[in-house]
Amino acid sequence: MEKIKRVAVLTSGGDAPGMNAAIRAVVRSGISHGLKVYGVIRGFEGLIGNEIKQILSTDVSNIIQTGGTILKTARSEEFMTAAGRLKAYENLKSRGIEGLIVIGGDGSFAGANQFAKEHNFPVVGIPGTIDNDLYGTDYTIGYDTALNTVVDAVDKIRDTASSHNRIFFVEVMGREAGFIALRSGIASGAEAILIPEVEGQLKKLMKTLAGRGEIKKSSIIIVAEGEREANIWEMAELVRKEIPGSDVRVSILGHIQRGGRPTAYDRVSASRMGIAAVEALISHQYNVMTGLVNNKISLVPLSKTIKMHKEVNRDLLASVNQLI
Repeated sequence: MEKIKRVAVLTSGGDAPGMNAAIRAVVRSGISHGLKVYGVIRGFEGLIGNEIKQILSTDVSNIIQTGGTILKTARSEEFMTAAGRLKAYENLKSRGIEGLIVIGGDGSFAGANQFAKEHNFPVVGIPGTIDNDLYGTDYTIGYDTALNTVVDAVDKIRDTASSHNRIFFVEVMGREAGFIALRSGIASGAEAILIPEVEGQLKKLMKTLAGRGEIKKSSIIIVAEGEREANIWEMAELVRKEIPGSDVRVSILGHIQRGGRPTAYDRVSASRMGIAAVEALISHQYNVMTGLVNNKISLVPLSKTIKMHKEVNRDLLASVNQLI
């Protein structure tokens, strides 16, 4: 098999701190292997619109410490169609590009996998999502930074909660999974953690809060946005009704969890996975995702990362009852 000579890289879906570190690693690793590396602006939408340009080593200087993505990102409805994917394929082929590296989450990988199958085109994925919900890797790019952002915010909220004896409900990201809520809740010493993976938490929460009485009125309740029993506003109103005299507030952290300088862990992990993605293409290992398992690089079929469900750490979950 002939050696790949030209590769493209794009970021897709929600942005995550550390994506720039991954882009930098792909570019510099690719160049060191004698490849020409191209960047696709605005993800799959840019692939369809032919927004593709060659990236040099100097183009990725001084980006490892920045959040967001220099390649921009966008969601593309047109890429969900066969016609849209055909346009993307033709644009890549017209430039002689022979491999594509996609940095994103499960939705991005689903599109990339479909594209790879339809056009027999080599694709490698790099897990970039703060939710950490991708099967086949212990950590995704951006997760560690998001955790630290949440913990820093909750530490500040606790100061005012303690000063006023308030109960704060703090909503963190996680529409389908409670990875951010669980780990940040433990790290910030939350009095309760509610995640989509566990049922019957609301009843237990009410019992816990009612039992605190005069001993400790201030509390921090971490809630994943995908919590199924009730939304954060409904929970707060329930506490107000069931515990008369309670001072209840709601804080939704929102998109601050996506931004900010990536932690050292995210920078190093993204760099390792970026290098591994280039090496996978060079060694003709296609349609896989690079991941970190037990702190070692692993390659997992893209189809498996999409189909398989990643569970929260049950040991961490069990430890919550002993810490609260």
